[in-house]
Amino acid sequence: MSDEHEIIHDTTPFSESYEEDISEESTHPHEGSSLEESPPPENAIVLATEVFPEILPIFPIYERPVFPKMLSPMVVLDEESKEILAPVLKNDEKYLGLVLAKNPGTHPREVAKGSDDLYQVGTLGKVIQIQQAEPSEPIHLMVQVSSRFQIKKMLSGFPHFRAEVSYWQEVDMAMNEELKAYSVSIIDSIKEIVQMKPLVREELNLLMSRLNINDPGTLADFAAFMTTASGEELQDILETRSIRSRIEKVLILLKKEIEISKIQVKINKQIEERLSSQQREFFLKQQLHEIKKELGITKEDKETEAEKFQERIAQLKLSPEAQERINEELEKLQLLEPSSPEFNVTRAYLDWLTILPWGKFSRDKYDLKRASHILDTDHYGLKDVKERILEFISVGKVKGNLSGSIILLVGPPGVGKTSIGQSIAKSVGRKFYRFSLGGMRDEAEIKGHRRTYIGALPGKFINAVKVCKTANPVIMLDEIDKIGASFQGDPASALLEVLDPEQNKDFLDHYLDVRFDLSKVLFICTANQLETIPSPLLDRMEVIRLSGYILEEKLEIAKRHLIPKNIKLHGLAKYKVAIMDEALREIIDGYAREAGVRSLENTIKKLMRKTTKQIVESKVKEVTIQPEDLSDLLGKRTFAEEKLYQTPRVGVVTGLAYTTLGGATLYIEASKVTAKNPGFKQTGQLGKVMVESSEIAYTYVRSIFSDHPRGQKMFHNHFIHLHVPAGATPKDGPSAGITMACALYSLAIDVPIKTDLAMTGELTLTGLVMPIGGVKEKLLAAKRSKIAHIIFPADNRADFDELEDHIREGITPYFVESFQEVLNIAFPEETNPDTVESGSSDH
Repeated sequence: MSDEHEIIHDTTPFSESYEEDISEESTHPHEGSSLEESPPPENAIVLATEVFPEILPIFPIYERPVFPKMLSPMVVLDEESKEILAPVLKNDEKYLGLVLAKNPGTHPREVAKGSDDLYQVGTLGKVIQIQQAEPSEPIHLMVQVSSRFQIKKMLSGFPHFRAEVSYWQEVDMAMNEELKAYSVSIIDSIKEIVQMKPLVREELNLLMSRLNINDPGTLADFAAFMTTASGEELQDILETRSIRSRIEKVLILLKKEIEISKIQVKINKQIEERLSSQQREFFLKQQLHEIKKELGITKEDKETEAEKFQERIAQLKLSPEAQERINEELEKLQLLEPSSPEFNVTRAYLDWLTILPWGKFSRDKYDLKRASHILDTDHYGLKDVKERILEFISVGKVKGNLSGSIILLVGPPGVGKTSIGQSIAKSVGRKFYRFSLGGMRDEAEIKGHRRTYIGALPGKFINAVKVCKTANPVIMLDEIDKIGASFQGDPASALLEVLDPEQNKDFLDHYLDVRFDLSKVLFICTANQLETIPSPLLDRMEVIRLSGYILEEKLEIAKRHLIPKNIKLHGLAKYKVAIMDEALREIIDGYAREAGVRSLENTIKKLMRKTTKQIVESKVKEVTIQPEDLSDLLGKRTFAEEKLYQTPRVGVVTGLAYTTLGGATLYIEASKVTAKNPGFKQTGQLGKVMVESSEIAYTYVRSIFSDHPRGQKMFHNHFIHLHVPAGATPKDGPSAGITMACALYSLAIDVPIKTDLAMTGELTLTGLVMPIGGVKEKLLAAKRSKIAHIIFPADNRADFDELEDHIREGITPYFVESFQEVLNIAFPEETNPDTVESGSSDH
């Protein structure tokens, strides 16, 4: 149930004929005294009053009590309250007792007979007006409140609350000087509140003009009711019988109300001052705008925007489709108001359409000498890559443009793929733009968002040509092998249109919704491996491999680029800092043996930091780093495991592997243990293909000794264990087939393999050696490990011959077609099983 109260304007004292005094010592419940009816004071004259029923239906009210001589509108909403009210409305007299519930959240059903849920003092009300459209609708009541009463005893509970009550006789105390002073204080306080609350001024002024100020009790009740005091505070006023005490409490409430009103006025004033300042600034700007408009100094926002777009269009060579779309949007812009949200959307769309470099191209440079000089200056080595780039520029010179080419640079990290792309852009004189595809999962990053979405933007390619301000930049797509896919789309599939020379001339971005020609763009992609690139995407690109650097190349790169760069970076240009060549060789061989130079640069940075600290502490001007200083500066060597295999061992063979980080050496160990149940196992976190290769090697080597009892004895009486060290690193691939077979053969004949020899090749069950990939990467890995003899499959001879002379220098290759040829090289004196004596020792 909810109730609302209002003070009627035509309010007169309910009993004007009362001429009674009231004792100033009357008490009320909050002061701890009894609520029993007190006899009239000695000076009071009790007159005859209207007779009210002693048994009253009780109606609980919430939030605030109501006071005598007031008209109270009420709205009954819930069914429980309607059930309580039903007997009252059926009665002709329609009297009810309005009693405040102590807890505003108390449900009518929870108010039990004789409980303490209701206050003991309430007011008598009479329903004088009832309005209800439908039984299910709320009941609107108008109740005339007349007199205070005290509950003597609760006779019944929900739904028909009934109580025996005693009424407090209304008295009209003769106005003395003290009460008159109290009344004047109340009236002054009310006037002060009215001045600070203009919204209730007229109503309260009307009330004060008709109020009988000679009745201090009524004045106190009205004054209390007009405050924002809590229901408990108002109930305290209602329960106070002493007029003097009631007025004192009301004055306290009025003073609180005045303080609250002053704070509200202060807050409102601060807000109004801020708003006034903003409004004043707004009106001044509007006036200034109108004055400038009249003088012809400025124009409307949409006219200014339209002129800006027209100026841009005049400098562009638009396609017919783009011209038509821009004209449509310009017409729409003229019809829209600047305050409209659609105006900003249209303006942003036109801004993108007109800022793109339609028909603007930078002039390509086809000077081969200049391009060669730039490539040699920026990069050392990579002769095959540079040659391919010069060929590419030559084709552009003959053809007249470099369109239709999409280059994919594949190689391990740190070999210079990104910087090669920058050098290509510099060589041909084009703008360069790079963004990474690694981890990209949203197709909209490629083809843009549709304009229906809030915050929609074009894709990366349209943004690239906007930033470069030319329609033929060099765009580098980094980490294309790490592109992802999700529920938001497949970016790799979206790239098919972009990287297809036959389709990208009509590239359609979802945001622009107008075709833009990307066929003049030179796309350069980078990747660490080809296996994760979708085949349809890979078919559209021309692959150039960057295999890595040998020690001599790294040495030159460090001397020409890395050391000067880091000396400047660490502020050591004014000091003499030198790293001896032997120290550099030791760094490259022992601390930075990977295919690229990123780890080498990090190691040089560490040296520079150590050197800077030494200069600061020792105040020296010259520092020279020798090989013997490296252990103190960098710690122990990172790559030292090869020393463990320098001594020939039975069953240990060096292989060559190709990974995403470049080439690497691979050591394979075989051991045997006497056992009643012979068998074969592999360890070292081998992949499925490598496990199958080991099983083929085991079967083939065992077949070699099938007609030789001494050889078969080893396989029948021993359990063979094949292990590939670095067990935490996953390994897979078929190219270690002949390496594993040699390890098993060495174990069978108990003879170590020839020293300084590594091999790679796939082995079949019939003993044939099949070709492998990554010849250059594996050769570089062998040179980094100081291996001079390498066995390759015969079909890889052409791959070896294509390598540069400085890479092949110092390497003795062997090209084989069968495993028997491998044995002739690895075991030159022990290749005939008939002469083999099976070893008797277990390894």
